[in-house]
Amino acid sequence: MHIDFLTIFPDLIREAVAYGISGRAIRAGLVDVSAHDLRDFADDVHRTVDDTPYGGGAGMVFKPEPVARALAAIRDAGRCLEHVIFLTPDGKRLDQQTVNRLSVAPGLVLLCGRYRGIDERIRELYVTEEISVGDYVLSGGELPALVLMDAVVRLIPGALGDAESALEDSFQNGLLDCPWYTRPREFEGLRVPDVLLSGDHERIADWRRKVAMQRTRKRRPDLYERIEAGDAAGPEEEDAGGRGK
Repeated sequence: MHIDFLTIFPDLIREAVAYGISGRAIRAGLVDVSAHDLRDFADDVHRTVDDTPYGGGAGMVFKPEPVARALAAIRDAGRCLEHVIFLTPDGKRLDQQTVNRLSVAPGLVLLCGRYRGIDERIRELYVTEEISVGDYVLSGGELPALVLMDAVVRLIPGALGDAESALEDSFQNGLLDCPWYTRPREFEGLRVPDVLLSGDHERIADWRRKVAMQRTRKRRPDLYERIEAGDAAGPEEEDAGGRGK
């Protein structure tokens, strides 16, 4: 997979992707990342990429020409423009289903807006999908684009040391994740649930699903409503809370 970022802060992108799972995936050759400075595609000595909006109003708007030239350069480099994604509060809320779908794409182009946004004609002519990471306003699209990349890259085969880990993450099965414990067995009066020490993998799997259901019902009732009521039985109180008798 090749991921192209269109941004006015390419160094921010290059620094961020060098760490963690994304960095390991890049070094392993599983994903290529290019951060394109939109100012390189401006046509004036001042490298101008924004202008005042027609009709007045506060703020500046990304001009269409630099963005179009950057997209043309990506196409001329042999990469397709099938997934040109604009990170914007107007977009569809990012969810795991979207991440799963994008993780098998041959490439992504992530357009990071700033100021008041980008000229609407770019959205009409080039953008294939608009994604939001939440109902709040950030200073630009770089952080949402990095969030999207991180979520996608960890699903690429080989990116995680344990391939099953991604399949067991929150939201993969529509549920929040279950609680997880490690040593010591007791910490400040709270004990690891006995079932996790039983060695019975079938019981452990059943417990984890039940606790995940319980947690989803409490914290995200909107998600829980999508799950059949017959699967919603919760675990015993002492196991769910981690307080042994």
